[in-house]
Amino acid sequence: MNEILQRKIDHIDLVLAQQQDVKPVNAFDAIELEHNALPEQNLADIELTTEFLQHQLKLPFLISSMTGGPRRAETINLHLAEAAQQLGIAMGVGSQRVALESPAHSGLNRRLRQYAPGVPLFSNIGAAQLQQDFGLAEIQQAIDMIEADGLIIHFNPLQEALQENGDTDWGNILSRLEQIAARLSVPVIAKEVGMGISVSVARKLIDAGVQAIDVAGRGGTSFSRVEGQRARDPQLQDLGEIFADWGISTPRAIMAIRSEFPELALIASGGIRHGLDAAKAMALGANLVGQAGPVLQAAMQSTQAVVAHFETMARALRIARFCSGRIIVHGQTL
Repeated sequence: MNEILQRKIDHIDLVLAQQQDVKPVNAFDAIELEHNALPEQNLADIELTTEFLQHQLKLPFLISSMTGGPRRAETINLHLAEAAQQLGIAMGVGSQRVALESPAHSGLNRRLRQYAPGVPLFSNIGAAQLQQDFGLAEIQQAIDMIEADGLIIHFNPLQEALQENGDTDWGNILSRLEQIAARLSVPVIAKEVGMGISVSVARKLIDAGVQAIDVAGRGGTSFSRVEGQRARDPQLQDLGEIFADWGISTPRAIMAIRSEFPELALIASGGIRHGLDAAKAMALGANLVGQAGPVLQAAMQSTQAVVAHFETMARALRIARFCSGRIIVHGQTL
């Protein structure tokens, strides 16, 4: 079996297993929305619709990139796309590298758009591929493959460094990003995969033409641990654990980037467990909230399981907005 294809299969299994782990520490627990005992509004009137990159969404959620190659991913993706359409939320697909290199195993094609004709879909490629074998033609093919409304480029240097045969030459990424962003007709979204994006990196990405950033911070699925668990090399196994908690937490990344770039389209993902975390992320400045790992189990079951998951998220978000006042971080009021 193709090495990259096998990696994607392993990722699905290990992410599912990691969702069962107890995570006693989450940076969102340090964020408090002060209770408001006098809301002076009707809960039913609280509006959750939003606009993101000129698309109207019924709920401020993004199904974050999570699958990109195995045949069973086709079922997962179709459940996700159908749910996104019912809910009126955005969806990003997993890495399309396998889909471009091995179309028969992709699970990513125009059928996805047929299931989600009225919501934004975002293509996805790795930043490392910009340095190597992906030019404008291949990237346009990835966009056309699902009739995407935008392109997510994921930045995962630590994950690559912990992979056997990972792509670790990142010497020319920024200039290639700038060239590609200038020539595409759809917006480019930059995201991490669970280690977060700093203000200094965000500035470089924006200057290169990126129109939105998904901070994808520390707190959710640890791809460092995932790579350590799938490694055959004992040294890489140890390194995966050493770096399992590496990165910038999602709340910290949101606050820092929003403070520096007030108008930026900003997505919070990484450690979002439920609608209360979503409310905290949006109070800190996120425009959208993304989830991947917590949705995967539902996506393997059915479209309705995914819909039910996000309906619960939306209900908790609405209640949090109804009952909250000021934001308190580590005892300090913002």
